[in-house]
Amino acid sequence: MWGVIQLGVLAAFLVLFVPVGMAGSLPLSSSSIVNLNSCISLLHHVAFDFQELNSEKSWKWIETEPAARLFVVSLLGLLLGESETEMIREDLFKRHSDYNILIDKIGMKLDFIWAPYVSNLSDLVLGFEEKKSDPDVFVIGAGLWDMLQINNATDYGVSLKLLGDLVLLLLPVPSDFVNDGAGTNLVSVRSPNFFWLGMPKLINSMLNTNEKREKMTDVLWQAYTDELYSSKLLHQSGGPLVLLDIHALSNKCGARCTADGMHYHGVVYDAAVHVMLNELLIESNQKL
Repeated sequence: MWGVIQLGVLAAFLVLFVPVGMAGSLPLSSSSIVNLNSCISLLHHVAFDFQELNSEKSWKWIETEPAARLFVVSLLGLLLGESETEMIREDLFKRHSDYNILIDKIGMKLDFIWAPYVSNLSDLVLGFEEKKSDPDVFVIGAGLWDMLQINNATDYGVSLKLLGDLVLLLLPVPSDFVNDGAGTNLVSVRSPNFFWLGMPKLINSMLNTNEKREKMTDVLWQAYTDELYSSKLLHQSGGPLVLLDIHALSNKCGARCTADGMHYHGVVYDAAVHVMLNELLIESNQKL
């Protein structure tokens, strides 16, 4: 379906990076960014369906409006099917471990890399730059571990700015030219697609330890979110990463979708996967 696909994931709440053959990136400042951001925002307009207690949950895009590891599970469930995904779930969920898989039938390689803090992400991105081996699709996210263990929004913001500077190094510089006999043209350069996996809605009263309830408050969540937007890491603020808004999706699903106030039912991540894939299609079509 996509040709050659590689997928990678880094985890701090979840860091996922995914190489996909059809990928490309838009200029970081133009009217097309506004249009792209509008489209991505609309893709988060979903509704979750609850029939009866213990019944299967489902989601759909709202028809009346324009259109962590858990994310990886949802992605693999879509690509492999639920039964095959269940067979590898134990390996994927080994605590604080990396995971990789090659799906031969569609030529996709996925790497999940455990990287719980923004500083870990910076080290990994720097490694990609040094090795010149960055993925086609790159999905990263960090915040919950930092919020619990470090609990300093200002330091988090400083780390995000450094990460943003390093991510920009992975973008190609259109400086190569070729003479085709009719004139000199720019060489087409493959560009990675970057996504930021946002933090979920935190329901403080449901958090399962006193430490989490004391540190992971709505006030601190907002402070961390403010630092993310002011870091200029996201497309919305002129940065390189498109937001996968897990907060918006988990908030729509609500308390019925979580048992501990921070980890949500797979249906939330199913929706996020479809948002990402549709963004890739939107961007690909804009290049035609």
